[in-house]
Amino acid sequence: MEYQKHTSLKDLAKALGVSIPTVSRALKDSPEISSELRTKVKKLAKEMNYRPNPFAMSLRKNTPRIIGVVVPDIVTHFFASILNGIENMAVANGYFVIITTSHEAYEYEKRNIENLVNMRVEGIIACLSQETRDYSHLAALKDINMPLILFDRVCLTDQFSSVVADGVQSAQMATQHLLDTGSKRVAFIGGANHLDIVTKRKHGYLEALRDNHIPIEKELVICRKIDYEEGKIATETLLSLPQPPDAILAMNDTLAFAAIEVIKEHRLRIPEDIAIIGYTDEQHANYVEPKLSAVSHQTYKMGETACQLLIDQIKGDKTVRQVIIPTNLQIRESSRKK
Repeated sequence: MEYQKHTSLKDLAKALGVSIPTVSRALKDSPEISSELRTKVKKLAKEMNYRPNPFAMSLRKNTPRIIGVVVPDIVTHFFASILNGIENMAVANGYFVIITTSHEAYEYEKRNIENLVNMRVEGIIACLSQETRDYSHLAALKDINMPLILFDRVCLTDQFSSVVADGVQSAQMATQHLLDTGSKRVAFIGGANHLDIVTKRKHGYLEALRDNHIPIEKELVICRKIDYEEGKIATETLLSLPQPPDAILAMNDTLAFAAIEVIKEHRLRIPEDIAIIGYTDEQHANYVEPKLSAVSHQTYKMGETACQLLIDQIKGDKTVRQVIIPTNLQIRESSRKK
């Protein structure tokens, strides 16, 4: 994918062999410029697809500078809290944030990136949609020197800086806790395997099983989509096995809450019959019954860090950094077997 390089007043002035202020006045129909030159300038501006940059114009009037953000959704507390961190850091540094949503769709994500480029934002912070497998629309940002920072679901980490949680370590720790508290058959419910966060969390889960010399059973691992209905289907599938699991590690809050609903529908007790650990935040974990043991992210810090990295890049720092933000395992009622 290619983004068009923008024609500037400087490009027009160079092509015509006149000064930038002359071009600017000609486009504004200033009577100081001959009608012949005005016509010439406008004709070339059209040919070279010149569009005035509203942000550059507003910069001169001393309004804030703009950065763009692409998130899969703004409904979940996870993304809302990250956005909060991004926005506060941006405002503190004199930037204004435009937030766009991909609705977990690759086409929307691509269009959002393109629109942000056309709006001439100074940099972009993005989290991949679940559908995104082709990264050419992101790689193309390199060609036009558009700074990009990725967070949570990331790709092309050799080219772009990113901010992620400690996926492998957190899943290993959560699985170990389930085994330490008496669970014998721990299942894992994840999203699509092409997502970096799924690979890492599944790897941590499998590492914990290996460390405890527990054979890996393929049917206990279900990775399809991060979606409430899919989470319910996955839990139904697990509960219908000849030997159902006695514990579940769900890789995000949507899947964890879906699993809880199905377990309750089957009149099974949490944690006595099935222990469960999710990935969620302080707030939501306390809203469910029983209170959910969960890996909690420092979401606000993730947002702040991503924004700081972007501002550093806008200022000219070209270092590619992979920042891993530690998580905490909060033990509550859903995983402690009596």
